[in-house]
Amino acid sequence: MAETIRTKAEIEADIAAARERLAHEVTNLINQVHPRAVTHRAVADVRDRASRRVYAVRDQLVEPDGSLNTRHAALLGAAVAGSVAFLAVVRSIVRR
Repeated sequence: MAETIRTKAEIEADIAAARERLAHEVTNLINQVHPRAVTHRAVADVRDRASRRVYAVRDQLVEPDGSLNTRHAALLGAAVAGSVAFLAVVRSIVRR
């Protein structure tokens, strides 16, 4: 096999390019694991999940024509009222 002979300038250029790539990768790694970046990604993820849930509930409560789906709204109201009543009963039992 014939090896290509590289000049000192070519080797130095390769080393400089590798150094630049390494510096860029280290900077990216630091940005990925920095506490503020981790917190920002976590908050964005929670906001995205909450937004999707809100839209899912809204889609169930609103008809395609924009009117209120009274059946689903009544069921949701009954569930909320039942939950509040349950918590009130549990609270009164615990206070005795």
